[in-house]
Amino acid sequence: MFDYTLLHWTTFLIAAALLNLSPGPDIAFILGQTVRGGRWAGFAAMFGIWSGAFGHVLMAAAGLSVVLASSAVAFSVVKWAGAAYLIWLGIKALRSDGGSFVSEGGAVRASFGRIYQQGLMVGLLNPKVALFFLAFLPQFVVDGAGPVWAQLFLHGFMIIVVAGFIEPPLVLLGEKLTTRLRNSPSIGLWMDRTLGGIFVALGIRLALEER
Repeated sequence: MFDYTLLHWTTFLIAAALLNLSPGPDIAFILGQTVRGGRWAGFAAMFGIWSGAFGHVLMAAAGLSVVLASSAVAFSVVKWAGAAYLIWLGIKALRSDGGSFVSEGGAVRASFGRIYQQGLMVGLLNPKVALFFLAFLPQFVVDGAGPVWAQLFLHGFMIIVVAGFIEPPLVLLGEKLTTRLRNSPSIGLWMDRTLGGIFVALGIRLALEER
């Protein structure tokens, strides 16, 4: 079971690394929360995004992603829910006075659960992720290597494992680059406005995308 060649794993891991490095709502959310609250906020966002991705892995392995691929109504519902959520997060940041960037460490830790839940929603409410897994993972299914659902689950889970090597350093780097900036209210305001604009733009882009 799970008997793959070295070429298979090399190709897959390169593709998984490029996937995790590609810009999108997940990376924007993780880095945005890191800038706002430091490493703990960034890690909370990261774990939330990973949980959302794991949900898509389970759906792909169970075949539920086919529903999104085949049903225009289901795809539209998830797409609009995700777009609305991103735009809502963006509007909240745009209306902020920048004070979220000068919060103390204790306040950040207290909001770990809230940031995690937001990351989970950002990850789950993106139908493009489900469709990507549906199109990407089957490319690495090998006849005779094991049950199809088990191979899909394994490769989907490995994408999250690869993220574990890529995204934590990004969080630490983001915190290092913004530690001093967070102490300036004027810069904090600018960061909130920028982050809000990014999320609104991502939400609009998701709303306008077709399958």
